[in-house]
Formats: sequence, C-alpha cells, structure tokens
Amino acid sequence: MAEQRVNQYLTTNMKNNIVQHLLKNSQGGVLRKGAVCEAAEAFAVNRKTISRLWKAATEMMENGEPAHMVGKVKGYKRGEKKKVDEVKVRSLSVLERSSYRVMAPKLGVSKTTICRWVKDKQLRPHTSAIKPHLTDLNKLARLKWCLSQLQPNIIARTVAFNEMRNVVHIDEKWFYLTKSADRYYLLPDEEEPQRSCRSKRFITKVMFLCAVGRPHFGPNGETLFDGKLGIFPFTEMVPAQRNSKNRPRGTLETKPIPAVTQAVTREWLINKIIPAIHSKWPTSASKEIYIQQDNAKPHISTADPEFEEAANSNGFKIQLICQPPNSPDTNILDLGFFRAIQSLKDKKACSNVDELLQNVSMAYEELTPQTLNKVFLTLQSVLSEIFEVQGGNNYKIPHMNKDRLERIGALPNVLEVEERVVRDVLEYLALPQNNDGSSYDIGDLATAFGY
Repeated sequence: MAEQRVNQYLTTNMKNNIVQHLLKNSQGGVLRKGAVCEAAEAFAVNRKTISRLWKAATEMMENGEPAHMVGKVKGYKRGEKKKVDEVKVRSLSVLERSSYRVMAPKLGVSKTTICRWVKDKQLRPHTSAIKPHLTDLNKLARLKWCLSQLQPNIIARTVAFNEMRNVVHIDEKWFYLTKSADRYYLLPDEEEPQRSCRSKRFITKVMFLCAVGRPHFGPNGETLFDGKLGIFPFTEMVPAQRNSKNRPRGTLETKPIPAVTQAVTREWLINKIIPAIHSKWPTSASKEIYIQQDNAKPHISTADPEFEEAANSNGFKIQLICQPPNSPDTNILDLGFFRAIQSLKDKKACSNVDELLQNVSMAYEELTPQTLNKVFLTLQSVLSEIFEVQGGNNYKIPHMNKDRLERIGALPNVLEVEERVVRDVLEYLALPQNNDGSSYDIGDLATAFGY
C-alpha cells in the first residue's frame, strides 16, 4: 500500500517532518546512502515522493529561503492538462472518431488523455443509429398524419393532441432464444459461462404480433383499462416426424410458422386481436376503434371484406388504418414498448421455444399501465418534433422527466402544440411544390387559426 500513496495527499506537517528527517540524515546537502528508503518506509510514502521533496527543499535552501518555509514545499507539480484541439477534432471524419484507439494517434495524444476528455465532458460520446430514408412525399405524409392527430379548440385558440384512447397499435417483432454476444460481470475467480448453439447465423427466433391501446385511469388514479390487449406468437403445434432421445415420433412440438403471409395476418387479426378487443375493451369507452398498422407487405388491406365482417360485430366498429410510410416512430410499439419488453425478456434464461414464449408473455405482463401511458406521451412529443423538422426524422426525442411529473401529480394527459408551429406547417403544406395530388381536409385546423 505504501507504494501506491501519492504526494498530492501529503499535508504540510507531513512534508515538513519528512524534510526535517532528511536534513538529519544529510551532510553538506548530500543524503547519506539509504536515507531515501528509510524515509519512505518510516512515513509510508513512495520513494519518488521522498526524492521530489528533497529536491524541492534543496532548491529552496539554495535560494536563501528561511528554514520555516521548508514545510511549505509542494513536491511534484503536475504540468498543465492537455486540452482538446477542436480544430484537429473537427478535421477528423466520423469513422476516425469511432474509438479511443483510432482517435488517439490522429490527435497525437494517448488513449488515457482521450478518456479523460470524455470524463471532463470535453468530448461527447454518441451512438449513431440508422433511420429510415424519407422521400419528399414521405415527409409530407408524415406532416399530414401529425396534423390529423391534433384537436383544435377554436374558443380557446389552442391546439393539443387528441387523447388517442380509441386507437389500437399493432406491430410484429422477432424475439430470439438468446443473443449472439452478451456481457457479464464476474469475480476474478469465477469461471466464464459457456454458451453454445449449432449456428450463430440461425439462432431460434419467433415472431410475435402485439396489440396495445392507451390505458384508462379513474379520477383517483386507479386503472380501469391497462391498455394491453395481448401479444400473440406466430407459432403452431407440429407432430415430430421422427424419434429422438428427447421425444418419440408424433409428439406435438411448438414450431414457428414458416412464413407470415397476408392469410396468416388476417387469421391472427380476426381470431386473436378482434376477440381481445371485444373482451377487454372498457364498456364506457367509444366502440369506434382504429387499428393502426404499418405498411408491411404481409398486412391486409384497410378494406379487407373478411376483416370488416368480423370487425363490425358485437356493437363495435373497428377500422384498419395505415401509418405513414417509413415511419416506425409514429407507432407506440416501435417507439419504445418493444424495447421495454426486450429488456425484461433478456433477464430470463430460456432453452427452447416454449420457454421463449413464456418469457415474452411474462415480460409483456410485467410492464405497468403507467409505463405504457408514458410511451403515448412520448409519441405526442415525437409528433411535435416532426412538425419542427418539416416531416423529417432528424430530431432527438425530448425528455419530459415524466417520472418526476408523475410523482408530483403533474403528468399531463395530452401535450399542447404552439400556435406558431401549426401555422408554419399549414403554410408549408400550402406551397405549390408540396401539392402531391392527395386529398386532405385541414379545414378545422385552418379555421381555428383564421386560414
């Protein structure tokens, strides 16, 4: 431990005592042999620290400084810390900034220096994610979609998003049996866990169809409807074709469906999603419901006759709508709910398809209605950002600190949009070059602001 002590923690009294000890073991300004090691052992400090103190004390005495100033000696003085050369950093491409190892030789500094710059917030780490490419028509469609989610108040001359209580978001996601690479923290004497599979390229996976709506809460915060309509795997029971050590031939096994086609999607909507809505939808809520899906090829048409026959029954009027193309950020599930399920699912080990289905279902049920409600508020903040960037996706998801607002009882039900933002969007859509030939009624919004 003595060798790890550094000089910067020595007090003035300790420095003075060390120097006085060295003076007693010196003659004519020269230390006797072994004096440095004895002092280092006696005061439990590094030998280099003793040498620096003696050198500094000798210089002070040669300059004629009084003896009582010897205790003020500071020993080793660090040089000035290197600062980031912003000109050099800006000249580097993004690929030359991918790691400390790549960046250090380009800037002529050590990796430790770059690490210190990051800790001192002189450099900012950033993870870049690829986003969908948007055409001009995609951006216009996104703006019009965001406008359709607004509810103008003509009397108060304010605009806010509607509560989104009659919209059900559906989407598909792959869940894997395990990850090809994972990180664990082990003790020095622990053995590394052994994980293996037949092929890292073909890890067992299952696609799930998830459906959620916005939760309904009572006046005292009680949950009237948790918003979770279900998460349904695309699997089937298939008899084993041959005997094995694990089961005899003919045993029913859970297998992923080979291909999710329009016929499969239609079957899951009619036999799983619609019955879940009929059984779980709150009686006090509107029965005119919109199921929002993306534009994937396996999805059925919004005017599918078989779906319409099943959807318009039991007093419900359910319609399919499609979100804008290349816009996963307008869907609750892609925006954050799937990520929350994945995080909880990864904490549970599984070794076969049945355990994977169980873990995903457990993770889905563990998520609270409050979490789902916060994702809906995040969606409204994202729609506001889409207004600001004229339909693009080059924005950062704003942080509202929803947990703190929930604790103090100030979490809003809907978010308002500035009048200036809505005016700018309406003016932008009115430009001749933005006339894409589609029919879109923005009369209510235009009337609210005098257009």
